[in-house]
Amino acid sequence: MVTAAFLFVSGNSAEALCIKTKKANLRKGPGVKHEKLWEVLKYMPLQKVARKGAWYKVKDLDGDIYWAHQKLFTKKFKCAVIKQDKTNLRTGPGTKHKPVEWSPVDKYFSMKVMRVKNNWVEVMDAAGDKAWVHRPLIWIR
Repeated sequence: MVTAAFLFVSGNSAEALCIKTKKANLRKGPGVKHEKLWEVLKYMPLQKVARKGAWYKVKDLDGDIYWAHQKLFTKKFKCAVIKQDKTNLRTGPGTKHKPVEWSPVDKYFSMKVMRVKNNWVEVMDAAGDKAWVHRPLIWIR
């Protein structure tokens, strides 16, 4: 149980957020008139670093900064994103378990965190498919 609590603590005091909508536009500035820089999918984790009205300034796993409307986010659950291409997702918590049918996945594949077992995290994608991933291979917020 101590492990699970430790995994979700951020390195700074910024607030952890998770995309709750099917898709979300990340913009250059706070407002729809600002350029759309990236369209992310459900369960993308981001770190809130500032706020301007109803807009959050957020940071992604690479440290890049964007703006998005507050209605796109939730704090009700944790989310994870893959840190590198060709990452295997498995049927159970450990390398002795086979990869799931839809594995491997690439960087920026986002998922909802379901539970943690030792150094393995059970995740669920936007389609509702579940798998396990080794903790060092993901960024959790």
